[in-house]
Amino acid sequence: MEDLLKVGGIANTHGIRGEVKVFPTTDDPKRFSSLKEVKLDTGKDYLDLEIEAVKYFKQFVILKFKGFDNINDIERYKGKQLYVTREHSVKLKEDEYFIADMIGLEVRDEDDKTIAELVDVMQTGANDVYTIKMLDDNSEILIPAIKECILDVNINKHYMKIHLMDGLI
Repeated sequence: MEDLLKVGGIANTHGIRGEVKVFPTTDDPKRFSSLKEVKLDTGKDYLDLEIEAVKYFKQFVILKFKGFDNINDIERYKGKQLYVTREHSVKLKEDEYFIADMIGLEVRDEDDKTIAELVDVMQTGANDVYTIKMLDDNSEILIPAIKECILDVNINKHYMKIHLMDGLI
């Protein structure tokens, strides 16, 4: 499991007073209102940033970080990613998982035979769709994240058990 979870990326600066437009990569962008700090991946290390103010504009979150008071202070971080520690992550409900924890899961069939690896999670609105790469021929299959297909997910043991419905292969 990863220690840091991505919550967004700095898309651009906003104004001249050190604010940035952040494209959120979290299910609930409003979570930034309760977030006190984030970690900025500078490419070399992580910089702890204290959030001073939060606004919302279209699909973006506008953040102001303490100590960054003009555009010149923050401009060099355009395109960089923002993370939170697991301690500051949202609390998950039953049968909810962080995508970062799911990527790379071993995919097993109903007979408990390993058949694939989970390589991507697409969020479609109605339900997520899992892209799995079959081990036998490296083909990719899309599996809807519904109870009829996903029988069990065990993050700690790093596997997912699925039922391949007719027509999926």
